[in-house]
Amino acid sequence: MALLEVRDLRVWYPVRAGVLRRVKGYIRAVDGVSFEVESGKTVGLVGESGSGKTTIGRAILKLQRATGGRVVFDGKEILSMGEREFRPMRKRMQMVFQDPFGSLNPRLTIGTTLAEPLEIHFPTMTRRERARRVGELLEMVGLKAEMAARYPHEFSGGQRQRICIARALAPKPDFIVCDEAVSALDVSVQAAVLNLLMDLQEELGVAYLFISHDLAVVESVSDEILVMNGGVIVEAGKPSEIYGFARNEYTRKLLSAVPRI
Repeated sequence: MALLEVRDLRVWYPVRAGVLRRVKGYIRAVDGVSFEVESGKTVGLVGESGSGKTTIGRAILKLQRATGGRVVFDGKEILSMGEREFRPMRKRMQMVFQDPFGSLNPRLTIGTTLAEPLEIHFPTMTRRERARRVGELLEMVGLKAEMAARYPHEFSGGQRQRICIARALAPKPDFIVCDEAVSALDVSVQAAVLNLLMDLQEELGVAYLFISHDLAVVESVSDEILVMNGGVIVEAGKPSEIYGFARNEYTRKLLSAVPRI
């Protein structure tokens, strides 16, 4: 059984007009999307800006209200859950955002930032245990434990994204949405962060939904690729199938835009 099952997911935004602001139609950001993610595997979700891929990630984690459809995580339908019922599931489903600096509080040390999810999800953990776990998390992503006393502005972009990955790993999740997690980084730093994600997956068995506009990046990390356009999945397959035998015209256009040396 798949860890995550998405069935006919829809996210529509109402368009209102007139003095009474009545609904005249809908913007269908996501319109009937279905796919699965297996434990310890990576599904790449690729498409240009505005295709609806980020909305899917946010809807799965209930950061965005879905209009319809089903999301089943480890056998449990989560879209119908209330916040109190869903709260225990949050530590098993995490997200790494696109902008590492914007997703870190500049007023908090890295140690405090990493300790917050531990306080929330493991309330019986002592202060000493949290400090030890923070150090382990930093070392897990290739940083030093003593860096916990520093602030976000003291780190490079790649280091900040490693910190965001450490924060996502803090509650020991089974599934992480990586939303354009390397798009804001230099090419050499991208490669290092991608290698880190793959190493962590092999070590911890975590599953990824890897969202990106870059087909070259998605190819290097994914077990399966989904190509999105206009809120729907227009093609799906293994990386070798997408790159070698793309059937959809939109997919071929995306492939033609990938720089080749």
